[in-house]
Amino acid sequence: MAELESKIRNLLDRTIIDNNWRQKECINLIPSESTPSLLVKMCEISDPAGRYAEHRTLKGKEVYFYQATDFIRDVEEEARRELKEYFGCNNIELRPVSGNMANEVVFKGIVKFLNREKSKEQPFRKMRSVINNDLTKGGHLSAQPMGALFNFVDDNPETGKENVYHFPVQKNNPYKTDTTQLEELINIVKPELIIFGKSMFIYREPVQFVADIVRRMSPRPIIMYDMAHVLGLYGAFQSPFAEGADVVTGSTHKTFFGPQRGIVAGNMGADTGLDKLWIEIKSRAFPGSTSNHHLGTLLGLLLASYEMNHFKQELQTQIIKNARAFARALNDMGMTVEGDPADGFTETHQVILRVRQYGSAEDIARRLEDNNIITNYQALPDDGSFIGSSGLRTGTQEMTRFGMKEKDFEQLAGYIADCVKANKPVKAEVTKFRQRFLDMQYCLPADKSIGLAAQVIASMLPGNEYLDRFADNLRKFI
Repeated sequence: MAELESKIRNLLDRTIIDNNWRQKECINLIPSESTPSLLVKMCEISDPAGRYAEHRTLKGKEVYFYQATDFIRDVEEEARRELKEYFGCNNIELRPVSGNMANEVVFKGIVKFLNREKSKEQPFRKMRSVINNDLTKGGHLSAQPMGALFNFVDDNPETGKENVYHFPVQKNNPYKTDTTQLEELINIVKPELIIFGKSMFIYREPVQFVADIVRRMSPRPIIMYDMAHVLGLYGAFQSPFAEGADVVTGSTHKTFFGPQRGIVAGNMGADTGLDKLWIEIKSRAFPGSTSNHHLGTLLGLLLASYEMNHFKQELQTQIIKNARAFARALNDMGMTVEGDPADGFTETHQVILRVRQYGSAEDIARRLEDNNIITNYQALPDDGSFIGSSGLRTGTQEMTRFGMKEKDFEQLAGYIADCVKANKPVKAEVTKFRQRFLDMQYCLPADKSIGLAAQVIASMLPGNEYLDRFADNLRKFI
């Protein structure tokens, strides 16, 4: 027992050190991360975290295959309602446990949908062709043949590779689509699926433009938007369903500040001709891709959805304003900011820096980390590979939630410029700077959430006599 206790103590000591460093000393700018609120975290570790609630639609009725699932059934139904409100859509599938899985569920569903009327004699076919964003131009890995798209697209007999084509980009701005060339490409390759969305994401996607083109096609391509990186900006940044998208996928833990899992949203009523596609997507979620769909994080997602729907407009507006102020300040300090200055460099939470003139992006990212500024290195469109990357990818979403405003990001830009351009140590200044931003915003304030958190913890302990002790200890550390 002593050995076990020693191992546990060692691990927890290291965990506390990391928690304190990341949450109290660092400025986190990685655009694909966020810190959930205390109450979301409490939901994640609650009793449902160890339970199952498999279910599927059979003969028009939702059938659950485990007992004692009434609570989590109600949670899932309520989460669907909250997220339908958030997206303004008809369909929500919550069982994917990551954004990558959400994409794979859609790809599987589309292939099943395309084969719905084949005879027994006909072979089961894949998608004939797909258009997506090139990985080296900021496209997301999960929408590539090496990712979730693997084995769902026909091979091109001339190239021996998957029949996947990339959005053409503008010569003077590789972060924007060349719509003239895109229209030509669509008419030539006649894709069955068009996938919008990126991981290096600073501009809107031409959804409305494409929807107007494919409306004339029969059969028309399915329009999908992987919003993993901008899901929390839905509406303020772009509203794909209003522009003609059929399905939206994403991660729920990046700009959408919930737990780590995935989502599929759709607008596929009977009038669209895609209602059967939604049935296939649901069946690929379960039993096609998941069994246990991580009920603790599902509970946390519902609470995060309450928060997001309540603070949506205020939060989204501030995230984008902060990103533009951050980009302008970095540019004014002589840093090379990607994107067009006339567009404010960015329309999202992301700000992309070119740092190759100061060393490899990997080395610059490590230098910033050593100074308590967390970014990630990124291949830029002219790099061609992530090896020897030229760029840094940053995002304003997490620190916006901790209360940073435009002037604060301008001050942060100064620390970054000093560290990157002059190799000046700024760790002490950054650590002191972070002390101003320790209280999470856009959620219940600490004086209300701590008591609720203590009650959740007490409900998982053998006796309620632990409640006061836990609450007292919690208050000491807050």
